[in-house]
Amino acid sequence: MLSAFGRAFRTPDLRRKLLFTIAIMAIFRLGSFIPTPGVSYPNVQQCIDETASNSDLLGLVNLFSGGALLKLSVFALGIMPYITASIIVQLLRVVIPRFEALHKEGQSGTAKLTQYTRYLTIALAILQSTTIITTARTGVLFQGCSQSVIPDDSVANLAIMVVTMTAGTGLIMWLGELITERGVGNGMSLLIFTSIAASFPSALWSIAGGNGGVGKFIIVIALCVVVVGLVVFVEQSQRRIPVQYAKRMVGRRMYGGSSTYIPIKINMANVIPIIFASSLLAIPGLIAQFADQSAGWVQWVTQNLATTSAPLHLVLYTVLIIFFCFFYTAITFNPDEVADNMKTYGGFIPGIRAGRPTAEYLDYVITRITTAGSLYLAIVALIPTIAFVLLNVTTNIPFGGSSIIIVVGVGLETVKQIDSQLQQRHYEGFLR
Repeated sequence: MLSAFGRAFRTPDLRRKLLFTIAIMAIFRLGSFIPTPGVSYPNVQQCIDETASNSDLLGLVNLFSGGALLKLSVFALGIMPYITASIIVQLLRVVIPRFEALHKEGQSGTAKLTQYTRYLTIALAILQSTTIITTARTGVLFQGCSQSVIPDDSVANLAIMVVTMTAGTGLIMWLGELITERGVGNGMSLLIFTSIAASFPSALWSIAGGNGGVGKFIIVIALCVVVVGLVVFVEQSQRRIPVQYAKRMVGRRMYGGSSTYIPIKINMANVIPIIFASSLLAIPGLIAQFADQSAGWVQWVTQNLATTSAPLHLVLYTVLIIFFCFFYTAITFNPDEVADNMKTYGGFIPGIRAGRPTAEYLDYVITRITTAGSLYLAIVALIPTIAFVLLNVTTNIPFGGSSIIIVVGVGLETVKQIDSQLQQRHYEGFLR
């Protein structure tokens, strides 16, 4: 990996792309520290030192914003509205035939879906910024803090804060697209990578210098290395289904006769099931924060659902991850559509008849692989939480293994893109 980066920086064109990408990531991190107009930054810092947010949903947004949420900065929402909008647009393909037709149109249809995603991102940013400002003004965001983070709660000031945070989300979306067009890698993924990686040093340092000690810090580091190795092994693994194309005459030319394969990843849903499961489990706790804290149902929700180490929370978390793995895989991979495309172009799986038998075989393979992938995702998501409970260590890294999956996955994809561009520029095979 280091040699690939060294060769990349020695290539002028690729060096410019890498430096441009690093500059955009630096601007993104800088915006995380600029407070929103109307926010008392000293009071925010004092509240962060005195309290900690108990909401997993706010913790998820804070994770993808690189800690900017709790600072109430201009980039407080981070990339989360865009992620949510992208997932919603993908799910709507099943419900709205127009979206599915646009998806099949190719580049023009994809551009239209991207435009819808941008509009939905802005709408979600307005909704989320209003919610976060409301929780900060009412004291729910920093429970137990004696200071007011928004001294002026007039309508005009609150409106300016909503517009600023929404504009910050639009700017982040534009920065991500700039990286994709003029930099290296997927821009949105790299911004997520930057946000999560920025929270690692402080969280690990809090374990070493706080409630953990050096011994537990070493154990946590060793656990992270094991989880990273497991993630790399599984994310690089794939089931290759062989496909043979029959020869056919088109005019006077012979086409086909080639062999290829369909690559199927073990974890086709990536980290999306973890995001869905965490968000759903966080909603009851978020509702309970606005209710009377002395009520019986509020205390039950706090003890069993809002506490990430509670047995009921862990069981529901595992079940939801497995469910959303199958749900999202069923949406993104359609065996009937793949079988029809293969039949149209004269392709077939050796030993399997074309048409309906091919679709049934693909569905059988996908079901088995998704079962293994869902169990892997649940194990990776639960290992850090269970280990921290056993070690009696509290940490600021939300959702444990999900952040490691994102960081490792984005890192692998970025290195692959750099390596492929290096091969294009330094290929010498037939030229010698």
